[in-house]
Amino acid sequence: MSCSLLEFCRLQELKTVRDYLFQSQKTEPAEEKSQTENELSWETSEWESAWDSGDNKEEEAATATTVEEETTGQSGPWLQDCVVAMSPCSDLLVVAREQKAVFLSAKWRSNDSGREEMTLAVSWTGTLSTDEGECVSSSVCIPLASQKRSSTGRPDWTCVVVGFTSGYVRFYTENGVLLLAQLLHEDPVLRLKCRTYEIPRHPGVTEQHEELSILYPAALVTIDGFSLFQSLRACRNQVARAAAAGSDVIQPPPLAYKKWGLQDMDTIVDHSSVGIMTLCVFDQMKNASILGGFNASVKGSPPAMSQYVTVGGGPYTGFYYAVEGSSQPLLSHVALAVASKLTSALFNAASGWLGWNKNKNEEEAVQKQKPKVEPATPLGIRFGLPDSRRHGESICLSPCNTLAGVTDDFGRVSLLDLARGISIRMWKGYRDAQLGWLQVPEERGDREFSPSASLPRRHALFLVIYAPRRGILEVWAMQQGPRVGAFTVGKHCRLLYAGYRLMGVNSVTSQGWQLHTQQVCLLDPITGALRTVNIPFHLALSDKKSERAKDMHLLKRLTTILRSREVEPDILESEAKSVLLDIKHPAIKKQALESLLSNKNAPVSCLTKVTGALYDVLKQQDPEEVDTALLQLCSSQLKMLQLYSDIQQLHSAADIEASSKDQDSFEGIEEELSRVGPTLQRYAQLTSRPSVSFAQDSPYSPLPAQAFLSQMECTEDGELRVIRGSETEWNRLGNFMFWGCLCGNSPLHKVCDTLQEAGISPQQLLSLLLSVWLQREKEMLQKPGETVRNLHTLLIALSNMKGAVEESWDTQSISPWWQQVRHTCIQSHNSAAALLAAFVAHRAAKASITSRADSKLQSEWEAVSLELEQWVVFVRQLEDVLVLQTLLLVPPPQGSGGGAAAQCSIKTLMEGGTGGIADSVSKWVFRHNLSPERLKEILQKREDKEAEDKLEQKAGEEGKEQEEKSQEDTDRTAELLVAVCQRFPHSLSPDLLFAHCCWEYVVQWNKDPEESRYLSWAVEHLKLVSSPHIQLGISTMMWSTFIVKRLSAAAFLMEKVGKSPKDRLCRRDVGMGDKAATYFLGCCVQLLQILMEADSAVEEVPAPELSVEEAWFGAEGPASIAELALEQRGVHYPLVQHHCLLASLLHSAMTFSLKVKPLSLFDSKGKNAFFRDLTTIQLMPSGDMDPGLISLRQEFLLRVLTAWVQAIDDSSGTSPPPLPSSGPKADWWPSMCLELGSLLQVNPDILRRHLVCELYNQGLDPRAEEVMLEVEDKDVLGSQLLVLTGQRLSYSLLHSQSQTQAAMELLARLPPTLCTWLKAMDPGELRCPLVPLPQTSRLVGRLIEILPENHAQYSLALHLLEAVEALTTED
Repeated sequence: MSCSLLEFCRLQELKTVRDYLFQSQKTEPAEEKSQTENELSWETSEWESAWDSGDNKEEEAATATTVEEETTGQSGPWLQDCVVAMSPCSDLLVVAREQKAVFLSAKWRSNDSGREEMTLAVSWTGTLSTDEGECVSSSVCIPLASQKRSSTGRPDWTCVVVGFTSGYVRFYTENGVLLLAQLLHEDPVLRLKCRTYEIPRHPGVTEQHEELSILYPAALVTIDGFSLFQSLRACRNQVARAAAAGSDVIQPPPLAYKKWGLQDMDTIVDHSSVGIMTLCVFDQMKNASILGGFNASVKGSPPAMSQYVTVGGGPYTGFYYAVEGSSQPLLSHVALAVASKLTSALFNAASGWLGWNKNKNEEEAVQKQKPKVEPATPLGIRFGLPDSRRHGESICLSPCNTLAGVTDDFGRVSLLDLARGISIRMWKGYRDAQLGWLQVPEERGDREFSPSASLPRRHALFLVIYAPRRGILEVWAMQQGPRVGAFTVGKHCRLLYAGYRLMGVNSVTSQGWQLHTQQVCLLDPITGALRTVNIPFHLALSDKKSERAKDMHLLKRLTTILRSREVEPDILESEAKSVLLDIKHPAIKKQALESLLSNKNAPVSCLTKVTGALYDVLKQQDPEEVDTALLQLCSSQLKMLQLYSDIQQLHSAADIEASSKDQDSFEGIEEELSRVGPTLQRYAQLTSRPSVSFAQDSPYSPLPAQAFLSQMECTEDGELRVIRGSETEWNRLGNFMFWGCLCGNSPLHKVCDTLQEAGISPQQLLSLLLSVWLQREKEMLQKPGETVRNLHTLLIALSNMKGAVEESWDTQSISPWWQQVRHTCIQSHNSAAALLAAFVAHRAAKASITSRADSKLQSEWEAVSLELEQWVVFVRQLEDVLVLQTLLLVPPPQGSGGGAAAQCSIKTLMEGGTGGIADSVSKWVFRHNLSPERLKEILQKREDKEAEDKLEQKAGEEGKEQEEKSQEDTDRTAELLVAVCQRFPHSLSPDLLFAHCCWEYVVQWNKDPEESRYLSWAVEHLKLVSSPHIQLGISTMMWSTFIVKRLSAAAFLMEKVGKSPKDRLCRRDVGMGDKAATYFLGCCVQLLQILMEADSAVEEVPAPELSVEEAWFGAEGPASIAELALEQRGVHYPLVQHHCLLASLLHSAMTFSLKVKPLSLFDSKGKNAFFRDLTTIQLMPSGDMDPGLISLRQEFLLRVLTAWVQAIDDSSGTSPPPLPSSGPKADWWPSMCLELGSLLQVNPDILRRHLVCELYNQGLDPRAEEVMLEVEDKDVLGSQLLVLTGQRLSYSLLHSQSQTQAAMELLARLPPTLCTWLKAMDPGELRCPLVPLPQTSRLVGRLIEILPENHAQYSLALHLLEAVEALTTED
């Protein structure tokens, strides 16, 4: 409400500070102590100064201090003898006396109650002076802004500037490290003052430059702030670097300063640098005529001037104006206080700073060499306030630079108007006064009522005067305002007023900074407390505005009370009541009441009493004076609070009424419950799995009164209406009203009557009831019978309310009341709750219609209505949704991918289009990793009883391997899927389901192409689709959407590198690794083959007709995959075959890692036809192909056959094992090569002969004999095999390691021609030379059968036969 003194910080270790600063003074002898003690009971400072000399006084004060501390444990007036400076950020305090100083820094610590509070603790003590006999005379702490972009306005570091009686000004870090020392004038430093950047509040205000001003007895030095900022940063970095690394000193940038010799004033003791100002034209002309006389010339624009105001004697106040540009700034080379040779400093770590460990001779030499001092520029006084007997003691400039407070030796405080140069106000009786200023911005809340709301925020100015003789602190409103605050604070305090903020800030860097600085601080040396003055803005306003501001303050006080959590309810109630009744303005009263009602900590009883008290007071007033809106608010809030309390009491009441059971209609519900019982049970098991949610979001937490009030509003006719907020809030309100009734813990009819009396519409109550019913499905399914019975009672009670079912409702039309129930359930994902609600509502509606029909005395069979038809369809739909949702909730086996279970409702299925159901099931199939064969088995089970038996057998066999439980789960899941398919015979027909599964798998494969299994299963699902029309359409869509782009990338990549590409290249171009790419190409071949087969079969079979179940006719949304497939255009068969050819070649090359440029095996027409739309007719290669191309193709196919033979090589002997169905060892590779050969115009007989030779070469004689039967040109084959036989025999006779004597003898018996021929053979060409002899003799026998007798080599074959037989008999 009014001014206050707030403690924001406390000084620790005050005794330590005082002991350190005063330790040189010895205590007096003991007998004098009692005398001193008596003296201390008087205010001695007046007559002490009269009797004692200065030195004696100091000693006396020190003695007194010591004694007082020993006797009373408190500090005396020692602080008045010290130089005290505080940073405006309150994080550093400097206390100095003579040569010594103590720095105290901010620290946070926990107090006794556990709260964090700020304290100032000693961080450094030491001696500051370096010259003999010099003492500290003035000090300021300047926080320097951070240059980092992320800075929010906290200072980077604080520089302590100290002036000495020797004329030196020295700059220190907050740790006492000397940064630089400047001798700018050889007189004692009187005062140091600083000015920093302030954001201009009005557009016309000149931006002031930052500066540090230093006052000497006859001179004033101003150092430019920017130059000082840069120099200090450079020095600090230099000192840090030197301490860390010992690098040489780099000269920092020079300081720019101006030095004025202040003339025409006898004594100067304090000053203020007001800043740059520009005179108005009239003042400029007046000054020109006074100074220059009648003929003076006036410049076109007034010059900018720096204004300095000094106080002292003769005159008492002097005004100086320095025209900008009249004096050039001097550049002083920064005298770094760091020795240029750092070696000695570095080795002496104990000293802690640099340049202190020189020997005496060096020091004396340095002292003798004092720096050169520049002469001052004379500056004459413009005018002053002459008062020969009055001497000024201090001047304090206001933050807005327009006013200044001056103290003098007559105990007066004068207020100066600096623009006009006159004194405008004077206070008397303030000897030794200390001054400070407070600028208070207008609060945000005040702006709303202000007539100048659109203008910038207003600021009020207050002068703070501390009178130590009277121990009082006063606050005065400017300029002619009253005293707005006074505090008794003690006689030994110090008022600390900085008058500046951060240095190094400008209009750009200060954007968005939220810097909090204390403007005025009062330091009490007895308690060590630092307090700041808090003044509300409204104290500067006139009475009428002040009343409104007072109201705002009361509101603020109430808000503060409401925010604190520890307040007792009784105190809260009394405080809130007094504040609300004290506030005068109705709008603010209303705001206060609303903030009370919205507070979470206030109990209901408190809210009711306070609102009731306010309502009573308003009722007693004159009706014309009372604000009607406020009165209405009170009455409506009271009504709502009453309703809240009534419902709460009903829910906590123990008496539960016996429900009148409407037995007939409920029996029907029980039948339906038992019918869907098993499904409900399974659904409940699946939904009861644990899940995570946040407690504050839970709809089950109790509803506080504030939330209840925020969701209700009162209409003009006095009835209540619920405001529809968020879903969670709505559910919580429904929960509060009805959950107790549904559980059977509350009297149902009483609750309904209470709500009806309050005037809430039945439609809103129905909506709330359904929301809580659907929301709390899990709890409801634990006792479905009981909760359904209660829901039935509640629904009938609501239906019987006035305004629920219209009196005029014709039973042949649809009732909006029951339509609301259906509309809510249609959108719900909680299928079980929705179905049970539908059962109840269906029965209730039926009973209602029957009773209406009876009342109209109609015969029974006419009571069929459109309403009941709707219910029948609706219940059927909900049953379907429940079964489907139960299936979708079945969790997938551990480790399979897929994400969360899909949620379905009637609305989502209707909007999902004709394929929505199949789509959701296909996603479920994917999540459950069901293989196509397994899905086919399950679907056959529904059609075919025998298949079911087989499945059971198979399941039984699997059960032996796995645990019985998991097998049981699998069977139950299969039964669920069958049940879903039976409920949706059209939407989930096998073809549709396989089609959707195929599409789901290919979509998932496209997301992760490394998962080749997905694409493979997509193709498998596609094979299971029985309709060629759907097959054709889906294949075309798969090809154009997912396949063709990757296939073309693979083809072009292989063409580029000329061989099967490595893994890295495959990943870069095709988007998958080399193994996945091989698999992909195999699937491409299969897909194109399905496409060709489907295209051939389309003509023979009519297109299928897709239909939907009767209950689901109204579905709107995207077309199903099957519908899209049927809309696809037919394909051009030769073009598909052409692509299939390419895919087969690519697959072969990748499988066997062969070198080939696949596109080079085709002519230009063939190349151009690739990767075109399959539905278009392209110009295909025809006629005889270029022989060069054919030979290339032949060579490639021969290499494929060779690679296959090498892949299937097995040394197991006569009976070869069966080959796998896929991969490089698959048994279909030779037949595929022959097919490709016929398409590529390569002679298939050449391929067969090559295959036979390769198989014999590999030692796979049985396989070779099978293939040999199909060879047509036996003569050529005979010649090729003869050479092969010769090589085998040559190896066993001539090249084998174990040459037996029998073999040598046999060689000698052979005919010379045969011997020569065998020796010419090279068995090195054989991949398997060690073949059993019986196999070779069988081969020779075949040779003789093949070769005609007139063949040139027939005789050679006979000789071979003899040789082999001879060898065999030898063995």
